[in-house]
Amino acid sequence: MARSSTRSRTSAPEDTKQQPVAALPITESAPRRSRRPAFVAVGIALAAVGGLGAAYAVNQAGDRVSVIAVKQDIPAGKVITSSDLVAAEVVADPALHPVPVTRSHDILGKVAAADLPAGTLVTDGSVRGGQPITSGKDTVGVLAKAGQLPAGNLQPGDAVTVVATPRQDDDKPATQPATITAVIVRIGDPDANGARVVDLAVSPVDSPALASWASTGRVAIVLKAKG
Repeated sequence: MARSSTRSRTSAPEDTKQQPVAALPITESAPRRSRRPAFVAVGIALAAVGGLGAAYAVNQAGDRVSVIAVKQDIPAGKVITSSDLVAAEVVADPALHPVPVTRSHDILGKVAAADLPAGTLVTDGSVRGGQPITSGKDTVGVLAKAGQLPAGNLQPGDAVTVVATPRQDDDKPATQPATITAVIVRIGDPDANGARVVDLAVSPVDSPALASWASTGRVAIVLKAKG
């Protein structure tokens, strides 16, 4: 069995005296990290845009006002209650004239002057004072074709006279035709033939006769003069 012999090494004596480190030369020609002007310009532009956007958002948020909006469809002539309305935040705009929430007392209890779709803003023109159109009256729907009502825009609340017209084969009436005084409650959208259903509020005494005229189409609606 072979034996391995270990020979101890004799280390060279260390030079404990440190050599002075020469200072690194500084040269003006050393390469430097160059900044690309295009990137710098883009960064500045983005920062500017971001700042403007933030300022715009802050200004917009600061100009918002709380106004009254329609929560659910309100038919013309209905008395407006708090359940019909909702508060909405909008940006103040001089072109718009919504009623602020602080004036809700001016809207509640009033009558819708026209059909008010859900989501629309309430203005002073959205309501009118007085009793509901249909208060104490019957409502009769009349299908009116072109030529049976004025071509101009009729509005809910307009006072009209409904005239009983003769049939085509009837002789010319020798006397004044029968008439009924009514108030427009609602005007429907025109159908494919341009005919509209006009809801009229009339006295309970006159509603049977008006319904009879309407069933035969022998009616004409006349807008009464105002003032």
